[in-house]
Amino acid sequence: MTDADTTIQVLLGDLTRQKVDAIVNAANEHLQHGGGVAAAISQTGGPSIQLESDAWVQSNGPLESGIAAVTTAGALPAGIVVHVAGPRYRPDQDNPGLLGAAVEAALSAAAAAGARSVALPAISAGIFGYPLQEATRVIGTRCREWVRDNPGVLNEIRLVGLDESTVAGFVEGLS
Repeated sequence: MTDADTTIQVLLGDLTRQKVDAIVNAANEHLQHGGGVAAAISQTGGPSIQLESDAWVQSNGPLESGIAAVTTAGALPAGIVVHVAGPRYRPDQDNPGLLGAAVEAALSAAAAAGARSVALPAISAGIFGYPLQEATRVIGTRCREWVRDNPGVLNEIRLVGLDESTVAGFVEGLS
């Protein structure tokens, strides 16, 4: 999908290999990068990411919904990592609203840090239990809305899936 100023594309690949200004980490509220996407980012980027995350939590408290934390990217090809805590899927809450707030926080924080290109994973669709097709649809839709509301702020948004089903979900979310 392309608007006049921003391209949103879906890619099959490894988020930690993306040569973009910012990658988004699907973090937990304590920024402990022990599993899933967060572990891959921390392991590939090196210990500085966890150290900076620990310092952020010490200064600011746990990462709340709709808030983003920014760290350097260590050895990753990206310039920065934007950490957001998507929702743990539960039927008694506004899951799309919470996930949409995480996407918006990630894109806004990346832009505020000077990023022009951002890569996002399927936030909350792993160990947080959000159904994959629903999560990718919400993420794709929210990216489109953010671009519409913030024209020309970012040049490129990449929705990166490690497998074909995630990629298909992102494609559906953009249509």
